[in-house]
Amino acid sequence: GLQTRMTSKVGLLSGGQRQALTLLMATLKKPKLLLLDEHTAALDPQTAKTVLDLTKQIVAEQNLTAMMVTHNMKDALNIGNRLIMMHSGRVIYDVSGEEKKKLKVEDLLRKFEEASGGEFANDRMMLAN
Repeated sequence: GLQTRMTSKVGLLSGGQRQALTLLMATLKKPKLLLLDEHTAALDPQTAKTVLDLTKQIVAEQNLTAMMVTHNMKDALNIGNRLIMMHSGRVIYDVSGEEKKKLKVEDLLRKFEEASGGEFANDRMMLAN
């Protein structure tokens, strides 16, 4: 949706448009590794979906290696071919392939609760939706 905003100042763009622009700028020259640090965290669900779709398209078209940091468990399960869960700076779960494809949000919540001693329980409903 940036085609009609080519002459707009960046400060006048929406959050999603700024994220899309940043993603495009980061991939103009093919990076060795594309780092995405919660690049949809402050966006409404529809805009986040648009940015994620654009991300997947660019990563596929340019055959990029990308690492996406997210607290959205559904996105962690649905995007990419490997999932690494961390807690307190330690890797507590590393899964890929068919094993990753079979996972559900509840499985990730259980893994995190095991590693964290249950401190994740208060966020359970927010992340399961």
